[in-house]
Amino acid sequence: MSENRASTGSTGRPTVLLLNGPNLNLLGVRDPAQYGTTTLADIEKRVTDLGAELGADVECVQSNHEGVLVDQVHRARELDGIVLNPGAFAHYSIALRDAVDAVDTPCVEVHISNVYAREEFRHTSVTAPVMQGYIAGCGVTGYELGLRAVLARIGRPRG
Repeated sequence: MSENRASTGSTGRPTVLLLNGPNLNLLGVRDPAQYGTTTLADIEKRVTDLGAELGADVECVQSNHEGVLVDQVHRARELDGIVLNPGAFAHYSIALRDAVDAVDTPCVEVHISNVYAREEFRHTSVTAPVMQGYIAGCGVTGYELGLRAVLARIGRPRG
């Protein structure tokens, strides 16, 4: 994977895809004890605002459909980085794993909860081995850490 990608965005700034998988559209109402009350819209605003502060553009996409996520990863070949919360697909989507592995775009995986403190089936990730970074258990702050990690990977560490 490339460590120093040139910015490709129309603004001349790096562009990072914030990609969220299944059920993350229900953040704020789904199992608040596990995931908190922050909504996906709140997270997207926080990460987009942080991106602007750090000199990057952030595009936000969420889908409950594996093929849409794969297509978005493929599209991200034209972008500078990906912050990905694959949700449950982390545990069994070989298609999503292979998509990340096939693109030359730095990708950091984020999980809100500590998956290792949960059910045993969540302890195995098929996507993690092809990521450049992995953040879990930091709550929604993990998304901001993910953005910072991706920007550092593409040679734009600021802030």
